[in-house]
Amino acid sequence: MISPEQAAEMLYAATTSTNLGSIPTVVPTPTHYQLSGQTGHRALWAGFISMTVSAGVFALLSWNVPVSKRVFHVTTTLFSVISALAYFAMAAGQASSMSCHAARDHHKHVPDTFHDECRQVYWARYVDWALTASLVLLNLCLLAGVDGAHTLMAVAANVIMVLAGLFAAYGTESTAQRWGWFAISCLGYLFVVWHVGLNGTRSASNKSARVSKLWASLAIYSLTVWAAYPIVWGIAVLARKTSVDTEIIIYLILDILAKPVFGLWLLISNRAIAESNVELGGYWSQGLPAEGRIRIGDED
Repeated sequence: MISPEQAAEMLYAATTSTNLGSIPTVVPTPTHYQLSGQTGHRALWAGFISMTVSAGVFALLSWNVPVSKRVFHVTTTLFSVISALAYFAMAAGQASSMSCHAARDHHKHVPDTFHDECRQVYWARYVDWALTASLVLLNLCLLAGVDGAHTLMAVAANVIMVLAGLFAAYGTESTAQRWGWFAISCLGYLFVVWHVGLNGTRSASNKSARVSKLWASLAIYSLTVWAAYPIVWGIAVLARKTSVDTEIIIYLILDILAKPVFGLWLLISNRAIAESNVELGGYWSQGLPAEGRIRIGDED
């Protein structure tokens, strides 16, 4: 199979070997690829290890906690496991594809030509964010006591925000495919802030002072970290001003801040502040009730 670089060299040799006098010729520029290297590959494995360790720590912290009071432990363990699986897929060489667009090459004496610029996009991280950020939002809403309707709207807004960012990453440059989805993603973030910030603040004000302060600290922290994601996305994926390795490292740092650090902060504070416990009975801790069931053999 002939690579783009070899094709360009063969075409150059063919054009220079012909007798065209003073007619200017242009050698087409081969496709330019932006791919992850060894540094990014090691960072992905580091992400897998850190998320796996976090999941183990969160699971151990739930060891002596009653099931009815274990909701925060379950959600933090789940988002760490999901993120670990996403990092494993990326580190193993899966869950990525190329996003290409045409770039113009300017020439003085001949018409401009174009070449493709392709960048590696890890779509697994968007699946990760859609699921794990929703669990983080669920934790914030449970801690504040937000009703189920607004919690569901916040989770839906997060999913829309993340998926719109994924669609924008594969969109054609300077078209509605990219900027339209980017605008939708930004609107999704604003709706997340609206539902969590407004309704969460209102609900948390009915809690004790310690719980209200804890919720405000975690909410401000999470929303601030999340605000950095679209900034990095715009610089790395949209403008393509950084290497793929740099993008991987920055996202790894943000993921650690948004999930393991958040989870550890929440669980330690939850253990220290008894009022922050969310106790769930019924099916969550006791299963389905046995009363009213008709079993064959019990009729006699």
